[in-house]
Amino acid sequence: MPLNSRKAILAWYQPRHRMYPWRSAKPDPYRVLVSEMMLHQTQAARVAPAFTRFLRRFPTVADLAAAQRSAVLRAWSGLGYNRRAVYLSEAARLIVREHGGRVPSAPETLRTLPGVGPYTSAAVASIGFGVPVAALDTNVARVVARYRLGVEPGEAPRVNLEAAAADWLDRQDPGSWNQALMDLGREVCKATPRCDVCPLAPRCGFRAAGHSRHPSPRRQSPFPQSLRRVRGAVIRSLASRPSASDRDAVPRGGGIT
Repeated sequence: MPLNSRKAILAWYQPRHRMYPWRSAKPDPYRVLVSEMMLHQTQAARVAPAFTRFLRRFPTVADLAAAQRSAVLRAWSGLGYNRRAVYLSEAARLIVREHGGRVPSAPETLRTLPGVGPYTSAAVASIGFGVPVAALDTNVARVVARYRLGVEPGEAPRVNLEAAAADWLDRQDPGSWNQALMDLGREVCKATPRCDVCPLAPRCGFRAAGHSRHPSPRRQSPFPQSLRRVRGAVIRSLASRPSASDRDAVPRGGGIT
């Protein structure tokens, strides 16, 4: 089953492997790090133009590390969740200061960077360096839980999901494999799965068990009545200033997984 499913997924992914500007034949770890920080809680279609603009302004980790926080926030404008921009700025400074300006390759070292959690570290390590580690985000977890375990991800212990993802991993090309599963979860194996166009449908444990739908997702408060509106106003004010410290910009704490 794993070998056949890998072939099916990679064949499905092949025409998509260059559809975003952060994907290339020889991935740049810095670009991978930027893209993964941007993609956290933001749709890929929105990230693509913002990523291109951001990299035009800060083409290297050294450029980002040298930039004022306010400049980074301005370049980030429109993506939301602006704490990620501050984390990315801090991470670039740490990379220059402690790693000679080179993004580290080991997942455990990547996790010492501000805002980098287990998922982001695995994604950067596998995509940027070819480290054979499974990157388990929300989209990938759905695919793994449904296909390998026949359940929704919330119905399986995290340790079981991680074990199934690690066992399924294509160790020859973990970067492409992880990105293929991300795309499959994002485009096909959604909260309400599109089994009719899924390359895994013939052998899917979830489908074989007769499941076809997912409980309705939580509804988010309308934007104008949420704290996001207030945070956005604060960030716009800070970005207009010649400089802004991370203390000014966001409260500290927490990380991006």
